[in-house]
Amino acid sequence: MLCVSKRSAVLNNATKTIYGDGISFSYNSDCSLSLALDGIGVETKAGELIAILGQNGSGKSTLAKHFNALLPLQSGKLIVVGIDSRDKDNTWRLRRLCGMVFQSPDNQFVSSVIGEDVAFGLENYETPRFLIQGKVSSALKAVGMEGYEKRSPHTLSGGQKQRVALAGILALEPDIIVFDEATAMLDPEGRSEILNEIQRIRNQSQKTIVMITHHVEEAVLADRVYLMQKGKMLACGTPREILVDIELMELAGLIPPVPVRMYYDLKAAGILLKSCPLTDDELVEEICQLN
Repeated sequence: MLCVSKRSAVLNNATKTIYGDGISFSYNSDCSLSLALDGIGVETKAGELIAILGQNGSGKSTLAKHFNALLPLQSGKLIVVGIDSRDKDNTWRLRRLCGMVFQSPDNQFVSSVIGEDVAFGLENYETPRFLIQGKVSSALKAVGMEGYEKRSPHTLSGGQKQRVALAGILALEPDIIVFDEATAMLDPEGRSEILNEIQRIRNQSQKTIVMITHHVEEAVLADRVYLMQKGKMLACGTPREILVDIELMELAGLIPPVPVRMYYDLKAAGILLKSCPLTDDELVEEICQLN
């Protein structure tokens, strides 16, 4: 793995929330046939927003499912919030501390009533009953869904459903929240809702957020980006270090963000911007500075 940023290569051991090294995994009984993960290393720290970026089939969701032991560790080392993922005695504690929001919100609902659905995890972890209603109300308020306790999830928009699914995770007060392609099935409005929630959580808490995505525009929001391709970790670094590297993005089978493509198109036409923009706002600012 190429770590293009010295800053992102070294994390203080005391602040690491995920530490993985040499993680390999195969869905076949004969691991020599094919590896979905091949010697993966990954680190996160409290308060970080990490994007794990790659094409469909790159192994990013397989990696994410290791973080809360949905898939067993076959090879390598993985410590999550101080828990060795091989320790089956601590599996349920690990899953409480590392919550996951999946691609399809409909597959996460266990009740036809929103308040009961958000309370489900709390009940499973034997939270005292007199505390549950307050935690449910606080979690729904945190995602802007207060007052929906008696509604059915199936009456909501896609973005609202994902916010309710997120409320169920927040109610458990995890240290880590993994969004596994959580915007993939949403329309632009719903996608915007979830991305806004991710940024709100990032700004208001010390939770580690891991965003699994194939959308390069979403990776722009991260503190650090891990780039995957065919089960391997190609590189890690800041969004600017990763997403403006045309050759690296091509190697991963991904198209850089529109502002980056515009920068290189303008350069090819003999128009030089002072720096390569990552966002639309940065692109507008650079163009406005042209003489």
